[in-house]
Amino acid sequence: MANTPQPGTRERIVRAASLLMQRQGYEGTGIKQVAQEANATLGSVYHFFPGGKQALGVAAVQHADQEFADLLKASLAADADPAKAIAACARALADLLRDSDWMDGCPISATALETTGRVPDIEQVVAQAFQHWRDLVAERLREAGYPEGDAHDLSVTVISTLEGAELTAQVARSETPLVVAGEHLARLITSYKK
Repeated sequence: MANTPQPGTRERIVRAASLLMQRQGYEGTGIKQVAQEANATLGSVYHFFPGGKQALGVAAVQHADQEFADLLKASLAADADPAKAIAACARALADLLRDSDWMDGCPISATALETTGRVPDIEQVVAQAFQHWRDLVAERLREAGYPEGDAHDLSVTVISTLEGAELTAQVARSETPLVVAGEHLARLITSYKK
């Protein structure tokens, strides 16, 4: 059995920052806390992120973007029917949220809300993350034969609905908002099938 390589210091710092920002937002996450959670020195954080908290915040959002994109890609690839795949993705998100004791909702929503209009670099990578996720959904829908316009519009609806349902599920401490949203998204997607 092969040993899994341990993440390097930079990766530990980015992962810690991403998780902390997911749970407590950008403003509530301090550099010292990130260093402590990453088992790194404060000097290491500034070595890898000489731009300070904002540069670390950008890297953390990019990390979170990729983590969710990986989950989304896996869900979309798991079923030939994109409607069923989206419903399964919503259920997977509900399971992950429940398993985190309702702590780990959308990896970027808290940061997005806090930084919009105030921290342009982070606002930009947040916007890129949402677009990345919409692009993945739209691509899968196009592959399944949906016209470009429908694929685009449905992708906007899917990501926006999942975001809202995840927040609602987190606040309610219930899987129901995500499961119901997934089921209704599947019905909506099916209704567009030619």
